[in-house]
Formats: sequence, structure tokens, C-alpha cells
Amino acid sequence: MNILITGVCGFVGFSLANKLLKSKKFRIYGIDNVNSYYSKKLKYKRLDILKKNKNFFFYRKDINAYTYILNKYKKVKFDIIYHFAAQAGVRYTVIDPNSYLHSNVNAFKNFCKFVKFKKPKKFIFASSSSVYGDMKTYPVKESNKLKPKNLYAKTKKFNEVYVENYFKKTKIKCIGLRLFTIYGEWGRPDMLIFKFLKMADKKFAFSLNNNGNMYRDFTYIDSVIRIITELILFESKKKFIVFNICSSKPIKISSVIKKLVKITNYKKINYIPMNKLEVFKTYGDNNKIFKTLKLNKKFLNFDTGLKRTFNWYKKNKNII
Repeated sequence: MNILITGVCGFVGFSLANKLLKSKKFRIYGIDNVNSYYSKKLKYKRLDILKKNKNFFFYRKDINAYTYILNKYKKVKFDIIYHFAAQAGVRYTVIDPNSYLHSNVNAFKNFCKFVKFKKPKKFIFASSSSVYGDMKTYPVKESNKLKPKNLYAKTKKFNEVYVENYFKKTKIKCIGLRLFTIYGEWGRPDMLIFKFLKMADKKFAFSLNNNGNMYRDFTYIDSVIRIITELILFESKKKFIVFNICSSKPIKISSVIKKLVKITNYKKINYIPMNKLEVFKTYGDNNKIFKTLKLNKKFLNFDTGLKRTFNWYKKNKNII
């Protein structure tokens, strides 16, 4: 089976490719432009691991380059295309808003042209929990009205709407993944856990928003990969469907900070006001995906996941 994964040097893309390559029945084709949004060393280290497998084929290119990508893979028939390439982050929208329009809108539309031409059985793409915005009731369900409150979230909502309409007259089954706060080994350095660990190492003060009075639905990377690999064999009756990918167990950020302080013995924290771009709580209902795939709800205990993440960081902090 031939599977294409964009953003293959990113956290989720790499973790998925690495998992699938353990089975000889998959040939994984990866695309990534290896940009400098966060550590290139980390991205190249992930890539080095994937390249050790003879069933992995890599192409360094921006997904906006429709013609180049089409020519590169004109003779390859893809069964499934996973799309994770995107400009991530909420706060960065203020620094470089054009990067979101380039990657998450224009490049996304161009890549959808490629997908339509290649006609895979399934197109599985990353959306985000941020599309919900701030809600009055939790947990949020896929049927909730979306209220994105920042540019990143708005581009992810656009992706969902665009895919539903663009592929409507094709036979391609499209699945959107509303990913919640994913953490674990090989994770993103711009996310809370690794940011704290890095500040602790450098003896810099960690800036904490709103006294940590927010909640995030932390979901361990292995659980995420377990779910999305099951989608390979999933036969959907619907042409377009979205799923929350989450543990459905939100944790208060101040509680996470206390755990990090305990394992690092580092307490230098600056308390700053709430960032208006961010939501107060992410807390998703995951019943739809588990009932659909008939999976057991097994999630790693957060304390165990945090310890594993910390141990990985200690061995690999030179590439973060």
C-alpha cells in the first residue's frame, strides 16, 4: 500500500510514518519543506530515522509547488494521502500572518488539486481543536458551531469547508482530524512542556499566561497514532467526516506547571496576563471516533506520559 504523508518531518507526520514503516506492507512517501518555524535539527533528526527504512521515500518541497509535486509522483498510485503540512501556532499569527495564508490557504488549495488528480481512496487531513474557539459548554462535539478566534483557527476552519466542497463530486473519502493538544517524545519545541523544560535548562524565567488558569485536553502522541492508523482500513459511508482526536481529559495548566516544577526542581516563573488569541479551555468529546472505529478508550496516564517526555528531552535537548 502506498501512503503519502505531507509534513513528514513534523511531530505527527513523523510519528505516523515511523509507526507505519514498522510494517513491511506500507511504502511511505514523505513531503516536507523543512522550514525554520522551529528547530531544523529536530526535523532532520526525525528525517534521518525515517530514511533508515528502505520503504521510505522523501521529497523536500513546499506543498504549494503543485506542478513539481505532480511531476515527482506522476507514476505513483497513492491509496491514502495524509496531510499534516501547515503553518502551526497561535501566537505566531501576529508575527507572520502571511505564512498562514501561504501554507494553510493557498498551498492547501494547490495541494487539494494534486489530491484530486491522484484520486486516492482517502484524503485524511489535519484540522485543529482551535476551530471551536471559546465555548459555553464542554466537552465540544463535532456538531458544535465553530467559533475560531485567531487566524490559525480560521485557516483550519477554511480547510474543512474547502475540502467538503472541493471533493464533493469525486469518489475520494475525506476525513478531517480535529487534533487537540498533542504531547510526547519528538514533540514540538514551541509547545508548553518543551518550552518549560528548555527555559529551565537555560535558567530563564518561564512566562505563564493567566496564572495557568486555563485547561488543555492533553493527548499522548502514541494514542493519536493508534487512532489515525485505524483510519487506513476504515470504510466510511460518508464522503466527508470530521473527528475530534483527544483524550477528553482536560488538565489545568497550573497543574501541569506544578508537575514540571517537581520533576525539574525549577521554579522561576513570570506570571503574565491571558493571551487574547488563545482559548480558555480545550476539552473534546471523543465518542464519535471511538464508536465509529469500535476502539477501546485506552489513554496513557498523563503523569507517565510527562515522565516519558521529560526523559526523552534529557537525551535529546541538543536538537530542540
